[in-house]
Amino acid sequence: MPERNHEFGKFGARGTRGSDLVATRLDTLVDFITTPVTTPRGLLARLRYLTTSPRTRKAAHAAGLTVTDRTLKAWLAGTRSPSKANLERIEQAYRTVRRHNVARHLLKRLNSSGGTRVEIHPLNQSQVPQPHQRALEYRRINVRRWDPIVTAWATGDSHALDTAWTTGILPDLGSQWGQYEYVTNIGFAA
Repeated sequence: MPERNHEFGKFGARGTRGSDLVATRLDTLVDFITTPVTTPRGLLARLRYLTTSPRTRKAAHAAGLTVTDRTLKAWLAGTRSPSKANLERIEQAYRTVRRHNVARHLLKRLNSSGGTRVEIHPLNQSQVPQPHQRALEYRRINVRRWDPIVTAWATGDSHALDTAWTTGILPDLGSQWGQYEYVTNIGFAA
């Protein structure tokens, strides 16, 4: 079994850690609010999402949005505007709460019918000298165990997500799984 990559890119290979691409793909499946938080419409949409119920307010507070109810009311009414730091906190709290809220539904979709087919595109070796290039190919795998991946993604734990992807999924590719730790793209749908 190959070891994990310790000096990725030493000979010029380019790619991204597979777990980061999985997190990005899961984010695209979530349908976040597309209007930026810096616009009045985007700010109001996020604040409404975070303050519609006591449960979402509690989750937003736990996610880092620790302002008073008076301040929240002023932001919702448009009489005061949040600072740049608070805009970042609002965006982060919104994404955290939204991930948590859709994780169960997303997990159900990904695990249905025996799992989800994932296509893995190998790393880019165009800058690697010929003697050091590997023979890589596109790989497809059916992922049946999405629970640790979605849980780590929903909590924002990139280390746990990397561990779940690299040691839980990639070994199913066979003895060459270490060659797919860094890739150019990972695609799947739910």
